[in-house]
Amino acid sequence: MSRFLLAASVVVLFAAGPAFAADETALPPPNAKKLSEIIAKVEQRDGFRYVKEVDWDKDGYTVTYYTSDKAKVEIVFDPVTAEPK
Repeated sequence: MSRFLLAASVVVLFAAGPAFAADETALPPPNAKKLSEIIAKVEQRDGFRYVKEVDWDKDGYTVTYYTSDKAKVEIVFDPVTAEPK
């Protein structure tokens, strides 16, 4: 039975492979700053408490964080300059 599950898993991985490779627009550009640099900038902001979420799309990195007074903040950062848009 375990050989069957292993074989089925391999088939699923190979079938899903081209779907992931075809979506290259979801990747940051090659000259993008490191995400850790962008997060470090967020952590230096006044009242910063914690990062809740980071998303990527064609507009850049959207960082959602909370401040010490419990305010939710969302900022979109340019991936190349690491500056807010």
